[in-house]
Amino acid sequence: MGSTAGLRERKKAETRRAVHEAALRLTVDHGLDNVTVEAIADAANISRRTFSNYFDGKEDALLYGDEQMLGTLVHLVRAQPRDRSAWLALRGAVESLFEEYGGPDREWHLRARLAMRHPSLLARQVAGRIRLEHDLSEAMAERDCPVEPRLVAAVFMAALRVASQQWCAEHETRELAELVSRALDQVAQPFT
Repeated sequence: MGSTAGLRERKKAETRRAVHEAALRLTVDHGLDNVTVEAIADAANISRRTFSNYFDGKEDALLYGDEQMLGTLVHLVRAQPRDRSAWLALRGAVESLFEEYGGPDREWHLRARLAMRHPSLLARQVAGRIRLEHDLSEAMAERDCPVEPRLVAAVFMAALRVASQQWCAEHETRELAELVSRALDQVAQPFT
């Protein structure tokens, strides 16, 4: 029974990934406004109904990789040594995230740039960031945190957003990890 459930979950994950990759590829090739759910389903070799079982719309399919990676961040915060403060746990988690994912790839860059140009994607991305902020504040509430965990999570997310926007700038040559570290250092400076 356990191996059947494991296989089913792996197949679902593979399907989600295939749909995400098809959505990203079609959007890059044709533009978000010219891509339909039907075209994404066809490119992923699934039915429209199967698409609807996995995603609410093309925006969700496009941002799936982003959501997965940022969901990992919450797990990494909780996995940090218990004696670390909330802020140091966040810093350690983001460093672990870059190590685990090997730094941002072309897909991550494309998703970030697409979201900045399309209001529907940006709205979905902002909603996802608000959920992440809530989940991070819950994870930090389990730690020594002299400042309200929600405030720490909001400041942390703002620093990530600013670094990501800078990284997506046309002529930016620095790595995202460097920009994130610099932003987090600047945010923490008045408090240290």
